[in-house]
Amino acid sequence: MLTPSTMLDLGSPAPAFCLPDTQGKRVSLDDFEDAPALLVVFICNHCPYVIHIREGLARFYRDIANTGLAMVAVSANDIRTHPQDSPEEMAEEVHRSGYGFPYLYDETQEVAKAYQAACTPDFFLFDGDRRLVYRGQFDDSRPGNEVPVTGEDLRRAVDAVLEGKPVDENQKASLGCNIKWRAGNEPSYA
Repeated sequence: MLTPSTMLDLGSPAPAFCLPDTQGKRVSLDDFEDAPALLVVFICNHCPYVIHIREGLARFYRDIANTGLAMVAVSANDIRTHPQDSPEEMAEEVHRSGYGFPYLYDETQEVAKAYQAACTPDFFLFDGDRRLVYRGQFDDSRPGNEVPVTGEDLRRAVDAVLEGKPVDENQKASLGCNIKWRAGNEPSYA
């Protein structure tokens, strides 16, 4: 089901997290306290919208890796109904896609709820004070629309925040597959 991001209020503080990566190492918000900005991306392995931008997302990280921007991806899908999104499959996805950033598993789905994540992919960029400055799409590319994957929208926001400039508040919602909530665990905003 095509789902838009919730467009969490700009200025919202970054919710805390402490989640395991694909190697079982716990990664937390506090691990990035010295970073000038933090990007939290909700993705999963099987979503065609994520698969569509996979190479571009890996390239985006390689391009920004030396800027100081911290980046993590989080998968919150229910693996009982979507076993292809399990931590073991996530580890394979890191290898397959060339992701250089931590890919974390949100088994309880509480982190996704705290961020009001709704779809995959869903992007949340926080400034050095960990206040939300961008939420929305990677770019205008979608499966089948013939628009190249560039990450243009997110790149503009990252460049602005790293340069200490205001991020344009005219932001487009991301679109993708809905997060696969456990039965009875659906958030009220979904």
